[in-house]
Amino acid sequence: MADRASVPPGEVPEPISPPAPAGPNRRGYGPRNKPGTTAERNPMLTAAATNPAPAASEPCRRAWVAQAIARLEAESARSADTHLLRLELPKAPGVALYLKDESSHPTGSLKHRLARSLFLYALCNGWIGPDTPIVESSSGSTAISEAYFARLLGLSFVAVMPRSTSPEKIAAIAFHGGRPHLVDHGDVSGEARRLAAEIGGHFMDQFTYAERATDWRGNNNIAETMFAQLTLEDRPVPDWVVCGAGTGGTSATIGRYLRYRKLSTSLCVADPESSVFHRHYAERSVKRVERCDSVIEGIGRTMVEPSFVPELVDRMIVAPDAASVAAARLVSDILGRPCGGSTGTNVWACLTLIEEMRAAGREGAIVTLLCDSGERYRSTLFDDAWIASRGLDLAPARARLAAVFGRDG
Repeated sequence: MADRASVPPGEVPEPISPPAPAGPNRRGYGPRNKPGTTAERNPMLTAAATNPAPAASEPCRRAWVAQAIARLEAESARSADTHLLRLELPKAPGVALYLKDESSHPTGSLKHRLARSLFLYALCNGWIGPDTPIVESSSGSTAISEAYFARLLGLSFVAVMPRSTSPEKIAAIAFHGGRPHLVDHGDVSGEARRLAAEIGGHFMDQFTYAERATDWRGNNNIAETMFAQLTLEDRPVPDWVVCGAGTGGTSATIGRYLRYRKLSTSLCVADPESSVFHRHYAERSVKRVERCDSVIEGIGRTMVEPSFVPELVDRMIVAPDAASVAAARLVSDILGRPCGGSTGTNVWACLTLIEEMRAAGREGAIVTLLCDSGERYRSTLFDDAWIASRGLDLAPARARLAAVFGRDG
């Protein structure tokens, strides 16, 4: 059988051959969690209670799952780890700033790691079978990566997304064989859950399972590889790791790893102004905001997601949209290729930390994430007319960035 991942994107690869059915039903293995039920407290228990796993006497299904897991492991083995880039700081020579370049994954973003973990988690929990349609709610990047992995396993995939998602992301999902399902209203996850139940599919639910699908102790997670790449640097244990929060899964993985390895590094989460996460961090009783109208896709939410664990975060820094866009454009100028808006949010938080370190006369190191390529935002964040239409003034942020980076992008 030809390796599915070796088939050029846009062509239909040879599917994993499902064995003959051993029972009357080979569909609908996904959990049907509904709002307001035990799922909100323990989704695993509810999934098991409402959708019992097929009996152990179904060797054909187990064989398919084993083959699917082998496909995912082989894909991972073929992928070299992402680069750790060092940015020069002419105005802050005592501080080292590193970018973990997650845009170099096959699907172009940090979410490639999450999507692989979510598929492995669902397979090992008995939620996906050879005919199970996959449904996800996403602002784009996770859906692109899940479309890639669904195609790898011969499964259909539907991405439920806000209609405001960038055209480039919508096209990328279709390119990898997925079907975009655009909605106008705010409850994207609710629509994904409803659609999965309607078609007998599995709702992947990244916002619930992101923090538990990844093995934070090791297994080549982002924190482990990051620290391995720092081994020969002058400061192999950085003062800070900075990341954003969309699901909260990445910050949970990094925070747990720092504690597990007894490292002194602190974790900072960068968040858009209109997001609920930093409000919840400051006051735990705040669980929801009326709207999160940030122009930065992939991070920030209106409600606190189950995968966001504030106890693992040492600090949160709020980034205005104009600052995130200015920082994304600056990093793009430095690297000679476009970077996404959430990278700008991360870099703006790093700027705040660097300014504080300079003011205190301290040296140190900071690591953050280059989350995805700016090619997905050519028609938005890198379009001056679009920025002006949103009323964003980048000049003040550019001035602050220039004071540390020696240029303003």
